[in-house]
Amino acid sequence: MKEVNRYGITGFFIVIIISFIFLPMALTQGFIFAENIPKVEIEVNDNYDFSKYKQIKLLHKETGEIEEIELENYIVNVLAAEMPVDYELEALKAQAVVARTYTLYQILNSNKHENADMCDDSKCCQAWISKDKRFEKWETNQEEKWNKLNKAVYETQGEIITYQGNPIDAFFHSNSGGMTEIPINVWGGSDYPYLQAVETSGEDEYNQYYSENILSKQEFEEKMKQFFSDFEINWADENCIEILEYTESNRIRTIKIGNKKISGVEARKIFELKSSNFSFEINENNIKFIVIGYGHGVGMSQTGSNTLAKENKNYKEIINHFYKDIEIKNIINQ
Repeated sequence: MKEVNRYGITGFFIVIIISFIFLPMALTQGFIFAENIPKVEIEVNDNYDFSKYKQIKLLHKETGEIEEIELENYIVNVLAAEMPVDYELEALKAQAVVARTYTLYQILNSNKHENADMCDDSKCCQAWISKDKRFEKWETNQEEKWNKLNKAVYETQGEIITYQGNPIDAFFHSNSGGMTEIPINVWGGSDYPYLQAVETSGEDEYNQYYSENILSKQEFEEKMKQFFSDFEINWADENCIEILEYTESNRIRTIKIGNKKISGVEARKIFELKSSNFSFEINENNIKFIVIGYGHGVGMSQTGSNTLAKENKNYKEIINHFYKDIEIKNIINQ
């Protein structure tokens, strides 16, 4: 009764009343104040114990099963899903470090899954494929290819990318079209100092990442109306579709379509384009999009990393090309 005597009986009842009023509100609103709490960045240093991350819990989205898996083994399966095995070994090693970094960053800074650290869905976390399913897609030399992935992972074992002592948010994509993008032009918000627009030659050699999308004018209008019910367009107006502004990396920042002004990122989503680096042609009945690159364009370009590897750059040089002012550290035994 010491606390009651200290604050008085009245104070005691006030505390009880406040608890009954505000505690249910917090529970039903999902702790609305939590979004104002800044993310805690865990510093990579000799005093922090990373041993608990040698095993992670992986959620398989299709089945709902949660599997506990050794971190490096997990990265092998991520590598098998995220990058072609015929890419150069140094490019695969760079991807392994990036995937490991991305994994650790998500574990430390995100809470996407209640009982798991990561899932196997690329739209949410990272792609992951089992060895058996990967072997089904490889018609020849399955063990040789799997050993190559293992080599890339275990020759970089424990290595992650850090900025000022912290694991970075290691974004990556398939093909930048020659220049990467800064995050603020894709997702808005604050920029990341280690993610800058960088140029990489040779990406136009990967023809599979350069595409065309052709829509009838009716299909075009229907897609716009799925997002904007009041959408209108006068096809007789020669400026009915007009690019208003480009980003520093030559992607579309703003485009006017009929009576709507939208971002290039929104246009990419609406018309299911491979990137926001596109041009268009209006014909009598159709609209053709000519698209350069594949992905959001932020961070490491996988085809760019392979091009650099062919130029005899090692994986650390590749990583330093795409991420600025960073340091590669090894978390083993830390």
